[in-house]
Amino acid sequence: MRLDEGRVADKVKLKGLSDVALAGKRVLVRVDYNVPLTEGEVDDDTRIRATLPTLEKIREAGASIMLMSHLGRPNEGEFSEAFSLQPVARRLSSLLGRKVPLIRDWINGVEPGQGDVLMLENVRFETGELSNDDALAKKMAALCDVFVNDAFATAHRAHASTHGVARFAPFACAGPLLIGEIEALSHAFENPARPVTAIVGGSKVSTKLMVLESLMGNIDQLIIGGGIANTFLKARDHNIGNSLYEAELVPAATALLALADTQGKNIPLPVDVVCAKEFSKDAEAFTKQLSDVEDDDLIMDVGPETAGLYASILRQAATIVWNGPLGVFEFDQFGHGTEILARAIADSEAFSVAGGGDTLSAISKYAVTDGISCISTGGGAFLEFLEGKPLPAVAILEVVEN
Repeated sequence: MRLDEGRVADKVKLKGLSDVALAGKRVLVRVDYNVPLTEGEVDDDTRIRATLPTLEKIREAGASIMLMSHLGRPNEGEFSEAFSLQPVARRLSSLLGRKVPLIRDWINGVEPGQGDVLMLENVRFETGELSNDDALAKKMAALCDVFVNDAFATAHRAHASTHGVARFAPFACAGPLLIGEIEALSHAFENPARPVTAIVGGSKVSTKLMVLESLMGNIDQLIIGGGIANTFLKARDHNIGNSLYEAELVPAATALLALADTQGKNIPLPVDVVCAKEFSKDAEAFTKQLSDVEDDDLIMDVGPETAGLYASILRQAATIVWNGPLGVFEFDQFGHGTEILARAIADSEAFSVAGGGDTLSAISKYAVTDGISCISTGGGAFLEFLEGKPLPAVAILEVVEN
């Protein structure tokens, strides 16, 4: 979906690329290239590809680009080959069709040539990144004439590379990707077309409890999956065998189910499931009715009847918000529920927004990118937006004076 940057920037009080002359400028772009790696190579480049229109727009304007990102969770201030952005630089070079050098020692100054695209090594190798240290932020700001934050996925963190640098840069603005994601999420919750269906999956209720509570006031149907669903099943006194769930949050799940009943909202629970006797990519899959789950079973996915029920709900939706898989989709035999869900969303005429790391991986695995109205690169930021929390890296762009 194409988004009108100017219109959205005005709505959320954000300056965009159209508010600054870029020709001949050094542009520092905070991107989110925190992507999964397998054996030293990028496993899923969705987040990298999402930034390409921004980079092309800046290059066409005649500016040089320095890219700034984190990768993983290294010990701050320490270089680690395991967390180097070198694999990302290789993949970006391939996507752009030009060499993108990785600059390891950049904090004390980089001089890119006209039209260059440089990648700066992992910002978390710099002491003070996580604490939003002013001295580090000032050094980052000194690298550029224009700072662009196009990393919605990190917008919920006030770090030096997302927040502090915006305070000290000569000019700071939001990139098209960040603005577009804010617009899409706002569109899904500000006077959305109804009915609104949300899908929240994943392993733990504790990480998404506030999201579930916040969603109840905005949605008509709530589909839950993964370990979260197991906790809700336990709240209904179903046998879930040895499946992952959070015993301490069963009362919270019970309360949410009661709230849904009171408000006339629907939280459908699985009626059949796919089980295994062990958590393994080679484990044998058994489909059975929920009532037939045995004490040594692990629920790994929803069954075909449940997946069909969820698909029928999605066909009736006018707005869909998706965060998290229905099962252990990384193992093919336990991915059918998530695949049916993904294809139902992609085939729907509804306005759909999907976000979160596992969700992006599922979208890529089942090749349904073109069917999703807006794919958010955010995980934690996506969830905190749904909770109604302010995003520090966005808020600072609203108040800085350039």
